[in-house]
This record gives sequence, C-alpha cells and structure tokens, in this order.
Amino acid sequence: MDIKEIFGEKVKLLRKGKELSQEELALKSGLNRPYISGIEQGKRNVSLEVMEKLAEALEIHIKELFE
Repeated sequence: MDIKEIFGEKVKLLRKGKELSQEELALKSGLNRPYISGIEQGKRNVSLEVMEKLAEALEIHIKELFE
C-alpha cells in the first residue's frame, strides 16, 4: 500500500466510525462525493487544505488522520 491508499483507508474508517455516507462527508467538507470516493480509493493526492476540511467535517484534530 502506498501513502495515498493508507490515507484513504483512514478517511474511510473515520467516516464510517462517524456513521457518515460519502455524500454526507462531501456536504460537510465542501468537497464533492466523487472526490471523497477518489480519496478513499487512494487515487487522490490531497492537499493540506483538503486534509483540514476533512478533519473539520469529521470533527477531529487533523493529526488523527495520520494515527
């Protein structure tokens, strides 16, 4: 697994832990659902800004995306 896949799996795990659909996470983060799907599949190289949006939408500290 490369870093994008590992990060995507973490986002998916956190999203499911919050009982959110990809669509709900997309709405909360200001991103679109296909982009969320691409992140979770390890196909997207996300920026720090996107990481911050995801953390805020998941109501977590950004460091939790890497633990």
